[in-house]
Amino acid sequence: MSAHAAPPTTRLPAAATAPPGAALRLDGVRLGHPGGRAVLDGLDLDVRPGEVLAVVGPSGCGKSTLLRTLAGLLPPLAGAVTQDGAPVTRPAADRALVFQDDALLPWRTARANVELPLAIRRVPRAERRRTAAGWLARVGLADHAHKLPHQLSGGQRQRIQLARALAARPRAVLMDEPFGALDAQTRAGMQDLLVDVLAGTGATVVFVTHDVDEALFVGDRVALLATGAVLDVPGPRDRSADRSTLRTRILSSL
Repeated sequence: MSAHAAPPTTRLPAAATAPPGAALRLDGVRLGHPGGRAVLDGLDLDVRPGEVLAVVGPSGCGKSTLLRTLAGLLPPLAGAVTQDGAPVTRPAADRALVFQDDALLPWRTARANVELPLAIRRVPRAERRRTAAGWLARVGLADHAHKLPHQLSGGQRQRIQLARALAARPRAVLMDEPFGALDAQTRAGMQDLLVDVLAGTGATVVFVTHDVDEALFVGDRVALLATGAVLDVPGPRDRSADRSTLRTRILSSL
């Protein structure tokens, strides 16, 4: 196995109590920073519960701004943003953000980083340890639990970030080009891992990327911010599937 490839994951049984994915909706939304120009205007978008919606668009079109608005970090300039029909006005524990920068705390071990959102919720220590151990096993890093972030590769740190995001059982996971800084082989392994570990979580995922092939592999649908179109991606997820027509349409929107 290549040193850059993600190792086989340990499948855990799907939790019977996995929370349902959140339904996210934007109606006539204008996005941007207060006092600045809008980067998106009149945006209507439905994110279905439990789906992976890949979002693509040219640089500067507002992909990251969209995620921050869905997270409750940036209020819309106009229009409505809702989760399950309720307005999104602030960050919430059931929405997790995953960034291109792994954002791990450098003084905490891999296990302690995965435990962090559980510790914030005051989950008992023994339960935190069990949960973190399970997720570290699932992302193939059970033997690295004691290591600090600087002792891990970029791909390993991203796996830790993914485990940390999912350990708290969020209903929505908002991912901002999480694999953009990785080399091609590690990136492909992370895409496979993401698809695998999401199975059984029930989480809704909004996955921002500038990589069309990545969008077509991880997404159930692809939203084109430049045109407002949302395209279904036919299954199954298979890198050898011929999606050239869909790929060409997406590329033309960029």
